[in-house]
Amino acid sequence: MRSNVLTVCIAVALLSAPRAHADADAAEPDAAAPPAESRNAKTKAAPAAEDETLGTVSVVGKLDRARNPLSPDIGSSEYLFDRDSIDALPLGDATPLNQVLLQAPGVVNDSYGQLHVRGDHADLQYRLNGVIIPESISGFGQTLDTRIIDSLSFLTGALPAQYGYRTAGIVDITTKSGANEGNGGDVGLTAGAFGTLNPSFELHGSNGAWSGFFTGSYLQSDIGIENPTPSRDAIHDRTNQIKGLGDLSYLIDESTRLSFLFGATNNRFEIPNNPGQTPVYALDGVTSFDSRDLDERQQERTRFAVLSLQGLLGATSYQASIGQRYTSVDYSPDPIGDLIFTGVAGAIARSNRANTLQADFATPFGDAHTVRYGLYASDEDPVANNTSLVFPADADGNQTSTTPITIVDNAPHIDARTYGVYAQDEWQIGDRLTMNYGVRADKVDAYVRESQLSPRLGLVYAASDTTTLHAGYARYFTPPPAELIAPTDIALFQGTTNALPTNVNAETKSERSHYFDAGVSQKIGGDLTLGLDAYYRKVTNLLDEGQFGSALIFSPFNYAHGKVRGVELTANYTHDGFTAYANVASSRAEGKDVVTGQYNFGQDELDYIATHWVHLDHDQRLTSSGGFSYLWNGTRLGADYLYGSGLRADFANTGHLPQYWQVNASVDRKFSLAHDDDLDVGLALINATDRVYLLRDGSGIGVGAPQYGPRRGLYASVNLAF
Repeated sequence: MRSNVLTVCIAVALLSAPRAHADADAAEPDAAAPPAESRNAKTKAAPAAEDETLGTVSVVGKLDRARNPLSPDIGSSEYLFDRDSIDALPLGDATPLNQVLLQAPGVVNDSYGQLHVRGDHADLQYRLNGVIIPESISGFGQTLDTRIIDSLSFLTGALPAQYGYRTAGIVDITTKSGANEGNGGDVGLTAGAFGTLNPSFELHGSNGAWSGFFTGSYLQSDIGIENPTPSRDAIHDRTNQIKGLGDLSYLIDESTRLSFLFGATNNRFEIPNNPGQTPVYALDGVTSFDSRDLDERQQERTRFAVLSLQGLLGATSYQASIGQRYTSVDYSPDPIGDLIFTGVAGAIARSNRANTLQADFATPFGDAHTVRYGLYASDEDPVANNTSLVFPADADGNQTSTTPITIVDNAPHIDARTYGVYAQDEWQIGDRLTMNYGVRADKVDAYVRESQLSPRLGLVYAASDTTTLHAGYARYFTPPPAELIAPTDIALFQGTTNALPTNVNAETKSERSHYFDAGVSQKIGGDLTLGLDAYYRKVTNLLDEGQFGSALIFSPFNYAHGKVRGVELTANYTHDGFTAYANVASSRAEGKDVVTGQYNFGQDELDYIATHWVHLDHDQRLTSSGGFSYLWNGTRLGADYLYGSGLRADFANTGHLPQYWQVNASVDRKFSLAHDDDLDVGLALINATDRVYLLRDGSGIGVGAPQYGPRRGLYASVNLAF
């Protein structure tokens, strides 16, 4: 019944779309793009004129161009990773997606594949071919495969009204397509240090009105999660990961395309052990237990499917999609070891099914205006179950029995619904000034009911042929991620070894913020581009997340007040076969007064935060990335680096960890074989200096355990394209 309603909604939206004359978007500013280029300063193409032929390639190209005007970026900062820039990374297509994004300015590295952009905890929105894919419980850093990417646009700053909910950064991926790739495919293998084995395949092609692209990969490694010790080899840290994605398209006519995009991931992790831990609790019948023998495991599954109708109605570009995403995480404790070391062994099962509807339209009016409008709706079904073994305890938390008891804490069922609509106008004022103004309205009906009207304004001014200025303001409304909320019955655990630090709790609230952003881009000669960008965000009910248990699942909570500010410097140089880039970002992210999720904090910490501005746990003063690539006679040499001044640590995040850096290097060579086949062979050296550094030391707000960066590893790859 629900699918029928969504289909009717799409049909009504399409039939009501106005018809007008097409026009191109205004030119937008340059920004350093790692490692190749930025889409700022390019002029987006208008829908192509009527093609003389209905050939697959020409029609697909026309429809691809028609989709471009649906995604404006006026006033914000956009960074493009194209195929060349991804290939230039040391591991190329085998690079995890989160590691690709770390090459953009203002992106901070964290454990478990977590990313933080401009002081936010995660808060990333992922789009495939313009369609929002709700994030999985584990995050998309380890869900989507870099091999699917034809190009990736990373958008930050004061975003146009098109973008809502997850707004720290928009990861907009254009997938490869059968029509553009041609008939063929490839098979590849990356193998090397720490038992890494990563085979993959890709098939693509077209036949008449049909085209398709399919890819799959398998990964096994002995370093699935960051090592909690500085040793080279982690204990109990194997991972097995299977990923797959397909995109099947059918050209209904020269102006209409029907696409079916689908994907699935099944990742299994062993939770790494930290030897030498001292037992805290006594278990009947167990006299000793070595912490190196713990056997905790986690399985993460995600699958999604999206059916999209995209094309042109007169001059109006449109795309309407219905989709579903299912995600689950199952944490299996070590029932003996967890009880002895932590006093609780909890089997945790989380899942969330989201049904979505999205429709976007762009209609040119005259030569100076492009009006964009659309809607988004989701219906989510979050499930959070927890069955725990605990010991009875007295009022001071002291164990009173060596025989554990079982407590079942399953969250009540709810429907989490989100609705949003937006409208905006891109106005070309003269030859040099472009203004994009609009508004969006959002409502969330989940654990709490909230709504907001959010104005947006973006300006781009081409001061000269080489200098471009941009500025923007955005009012943001960020609901807490329903898939991470697990209401806890505090009373159930009173009188046990899992009693919570405090008995105060409130429902997690939506974050509301005012975001200001301004920047300048300067071209020097034909090869060098420099950029400077500054931002400030004033926040109410600032959302943050922490790991407060053994499972690798984050729990959201709110600070009453927040303030985030920062500045980014970028440089990008390209000449002949040589490309180099560097980014430096300084940021400060602070919160005050925890007002939800208080039961995860000790009373002394709550009292301190109530009267002091504290750094967020992911706040890092300085972050930098950079690299170079040189292509000479079919051989590519390259290197890149990451630098961080250290994440926060200690009581209420009052300390920070030492600075760290990591350098990677690579070389690869392409060979042309018979029958137009190509063979790529490469070597990559990760953490070439074998520097030992801490990402986390186990202290700070919501930090579960120590995590060290990767040790030096050599990896070989071979890829045959046919």
